[in-house]
Amino acid sequence: MATGGSAELFRLGFLTAVEDPERGYVGGLLITNRFGRPLEFQCTAPVKPNRTQQILYGPTLKPFVLGELIGKTLIDKAGVKPHLVLTEHDDLLDLRDHVSIPVASLSDVPAGKPGENGPRRLKLGNQLLTFHAGHDEDQGEIERQAAQIPTSADLKEPFERVREALTETMKTATAAR
Repeated sequence: MATGGSAELFRLGFLTAVEDPERGYVGGLLITNRFGRPLEFQCTAPVKPNRTQQILYGPTLKPFVLGELIGKTLIDKAGVKPHLVLTEHDDLLDLRDHVSIPVASLSDVPAGKPGENGPRRLKLGNQLLTFHAGHDEDQGEIERQAAQIPTSADLKEPFERVREALTETMKTATAAR
């Protein structure tokens, strides 16, 4: 839909995955406008690492599967690109090394005082965000656009929608077999 030359409005991507013990991880990316209205939804087929991959990747397997395989694929596939990708877990922040879009995780840890060591956090809506430490410019970029997000915005709620949609998709796929 054309915007008639107006400034492009801020879009958020909500990236998460659910694990099915038999089939593996299924990822979903919900892209919304600044008010949480869906613009696009993408999901993956199940990704299940085999035993050899589990041994060889060790503790790096889950970040690899969720970030590089699932997350990057979903972002690449999306027709409507978000300005910021949000995740629920810090271990997905490494996705930022593989995409050109800022990635942040929701944080329940209070923001540090100026001058303190540790990750800086940004308040967006009613949540604190943590950004990838290797991409300092991301936080400043998002700070400039943060005013477009209502201060009452619940950034946890869209993840519930994504998980519910993924669960429904897996049920439908199982019933179709």
